[in-house]
Formats: sequence, structure tokens, C-alpha cells
Amino acid sequence: MTTRAKYRDRLPQLDGALFLTDGGLETTLIFHEGFDLPCFAAFVLLDSERGRKALRDYFDRYVSMAIAAGAGFILESPTWRANPEWAVKAGYGRADLARVNRAAIELQIRDRYETQGSPLVVSGAIGPRGDGYDPGALMSREEAADYHGFQIGLFRDAGADLVSAFTMTNIAEAQGVALTAKAATMPCVISFTVETDGRLPTGDTLAQAIKSVDEATGNAPAYYVINCAHPAHFDHVLDAGEPWVKRLRGLRANSSRMSHAELDNAPELDIGNPQELGGQYAQLIRRLPHINVLGGCCGTDHRHVDCISTACRRAA
Repeated sequence: MTTRAKYRDRLPQLDGALFLTDGGLETTLIFHEGFDLPCFAAFVLLDSERGRKALRDYFDRYVSMAIAAGAGFILESPTWRANPEWAVKAGYGRADLARVNRAAIELQIRDRYETQGSPLVVSGAIGPRGDGYDPGALMSREEAADYHGFQIGLFRDAGADLVSAFTMTNIAEAQGVALTAKAATMPCVISFTVETDGRLPTGDTLAQAIKSVDEATGNAPAYYVINCAHPAHFDHVLDAGEPWVKRLRGLRANSSRMSHAELDNAPELDIGNPQELGGQYAQLIRRLPHINVLGGCCGTDHRHVDCISTACRRAA
């Protein structure tokens, strides 16, 4: 069954109602469910019935939670690592990579879940060419546009409503994604990650990053997100009076306060305190009520998102 783009012309999360999304897909699958994901690549699960069932079961928990809360839900495809260079490391050639990217969108069939009060938006998830914690060799925005165009085109043709680029570590790569999505007439979301000082791994501030992408693309991204960092790492840089902060609409925080380097070397998963994390989200929402797309990243699971949803609905 092929997914049909339903919200490409108007993303319902832009209207301000609460939207939930999932937590740390890869960390859940590896640490809680015992899957071996080469290179942190969840897309490999699309090649077995056991893997596809695990992905469906994973999303069932979150979608049911969103419907019970009367919230919308954004279904992010399990394709954060499904770009050409990471796919080669996972043993996938170009043809197989195209197949799994299409299958990832077709897996998220909104007809199974969607209700009138809980719209489900299908998003094609894109990850960085390099490591999510280390920008490595930087591309120009033109190189990034060409590199990520392969995946963006597949998502468009498979029927995704938008593309979401997560854990962007540098400005030029984010610009390239946004420019290619714009050329493909696909709504896009850019999600930056930050270190413990609230800056991108390249040292640029969030303000510089968002302003630079907007200036280079004519405000092409539908909105921005922060992911793969704990609220304690970025809370202090979010000044409610700054225009660039109003371009932020989503948060997908880590459960742990550890730095990226510490997380890379941690022998066990740090799930933090789900209730505390929910309270930290609620504090941010009171200050920045325009942020309405809420989920988690590394170390979080449905328990964290449940606490986030409950705390933020009370705060609202």
C-alpha cells in the first residue's frame, strides 16, 4: 500500500495545536529490545518481517498516546542513517537504499490510526552525512544539496508530507537540505543539535544557524527543531524576545545530561528521569508557548514522551 501525501500543502502542526512524535528509536531498539543495528541504522529492520513488526509495535505505543491526549502525531520514518555513505557501511547499495527509503514511508500508513482530532503527518527523516556528534569534513551547501537530494526525491515520490533533517551539526549542510527540499516543493524541517554550551558542534550559535539558513533559502524551512541535547544544554540560549527563537517549533531532547563525547563512551543507556524531563519541557513551553511539536531523542522512550505530554498539556 502506497502512502499518499495528505498535508504537503499545509502542515497541520503550523496551526499551533499539540503534536507529539516519538522518542529515541535507535536507543530503544538496541538497549531495550535487543536489536543489532549496524552503524545505528534502524532502516535495516525494514528487510525482515520481525523488524517491520518491531517498528510497527514501536510506533503503536506513541500513536495511541497521542490519540488519547487529543494530540496530532508526526510519524518520522526510520531512515536517519539511510543516506548513501552510511548505507554502504551497513552493506546496502544504491538500489537497495532506494527501496528501503520508499518502504519506510509506506510503513507509516496513517489510515491505521488517524482520527479527526489527531492528524498524522508522515515525515521522511534525514540524518547528517557525517556523525551526529561530530561534523567531520564539512560540505558546501551545494555539495549538501546534491548529496541529500537522493533521499529527498525518494520521500517526495513515496508520498511523505515533509522531510525532516535531524541532528544537523553545521550550517552549510542544513542550507543544502533546505534548498533541495524547496526545489522539490517539499516542506522541510531543520533540526540542529548542540553541545553542552548551547552551540552547534562547529561552534556556531543556534541564532547564527537559524538566521543563516533562513537567509540562504528565503525562509524555506517550515520551522526548526532542537534534538539530541538535554534541555539544560540549550535552555539558557532561548530568549523569548528574539525573532529567531520564534522559528523554533519542536523539541526532541536527550534523556541524559551527558555531553555527546560522554554519551559516545557510555557503556550503558542513561534514561535520566522521565518526570524531571517532562517538567523541564513544561518550563520551556510556559516561556515559549509557540513550541508545539514534542518528542524525545537518545535514551528516551514512550515513558518520557508520556511525561512530556502530560506536563506540557498541564502547562498549556
